[in-house]
Amino acid sequence: MSDAPKHTTTYWDYIRVKELLSLQTGLAGDESELASDEVVFITVHQVYELWFKLALKDLEAARDHFAQPHVPDDRMAGACRKLERLLVIFRLASDHFPLIETLTTRDYLEFRDKLFPANGGQSAQFRELEILFGLDVENIRLPYVTGGSFEEVLRSPDGSTGWSLERVKARQADRPTFREAIDAWLYRTPIEGSTPDRADDAARTDAFIDAYLAAHRKAITELADNVLASVPADEAPTLKARYDAEIEQAAHFLRAEDVDEAARPHRRRVRTAALYIEIYRELPLLAWPRKVLDLIVAVEQAFVSYRQRHARMAERIIGRRVGTGGSSGVDYLDQTALAYRIFPDLWAVRTVLVRRDLLPDPSHTEEYGFRYGG
Repeated sequence: MSDAPKHTTTYWDYIRVKELLSLQTGLAGDESELASDEVVFITVHQVYELWFKLALKDLEAARDHFAQPHVPDDRMAGACRKLERLLVIFRLASDHFPLIETLTTRDYLEFRDKLFPANGGQSAQFRELEILFGLDVENIRLPYVTGGSFEEVLRSPDGSTGWSLERVKARQADRPTFREAIDAWLYRTPIEGSTPDRADDAARTDAFIDAYLAAHRKAITELADNVLASVPADEAPTLKARYDAEIEQAAHFLRAEDVDEAARPHRRRVRTAALYIEIYRELPLLAWPRKVLDLIVAVEQAFVSYRQRHARMAERIIGRRVGTGGSSGVDYLDQTALAYRIFPDLWAVRTVLVRRDLLPDPSHTEEYGFRYGG
């Protein structure tokens, strides 16, 4: 038998506690040179970066799962666990803001000047999360500083690319994004038992859309008739126009009339698949997909809530002054919470849902039994 000593380890070695506790010095040579308020500020932001690291790992795993040409049914539970953990991470990240709020404005101003021009916009991992999720950077990205690209904020002080920008550029090249993977997965989802490879798939999809829109029109018309019968006559035209607009908007959305003609067939099928999964969730094959879509909405809601909570924390501590990096500060944070949405179609589907008794009867239900593995 070998006389070699058995491998042993300790908690502090495994977690690297000594190294970890030596990292809260900021720009000082030693933590003892800092006031406790500054140590709190540094520590909380380091914890945020660790949360972002975990979120990126789970989001990558979820993306890779749905990026497969065929997503095995028996792996859906694992993908859902990743999304559930993402949800917990963003909720916990929001729960950390009260700790920063223990700093008064005067406490923060004691060391704020040290930060210039450092700022939260330089968090490469947070930008990576936005990119990996699939934020439409070209169309909705707000300039961090007027006229400036968010990438410029990530450059090193000497103008070189630097570590942060290299990470973000690598992430931009890492395709597909999570949204692209989910879109492709939804596009392949059977609608009335039909898949995109069938010659008559477009016709069958359109027939379902027509049947569903008829049910939606009936639901809204019944609702409108009940409401209009109980309001003053002078209010009726305004309310009727509102209900008529809701009927038109549902058709506009499901037929993807808001996107250019070349992209319309793909977007129409993606939206219809999301709707189909939602309304026929009791079909066995659609139970896990519906759970996935519900979790995606919950994760995005938590991500938006994180942005909103960040803005309120910042307003409480610094008011509406210019940010350390030259941004508009709280105004910028509020704008991102409103504008930065990644899965608008999944949210919009909820607007066109109708009660179950009005749904068209699904066809080819035998296609929606459980099928395991690849």
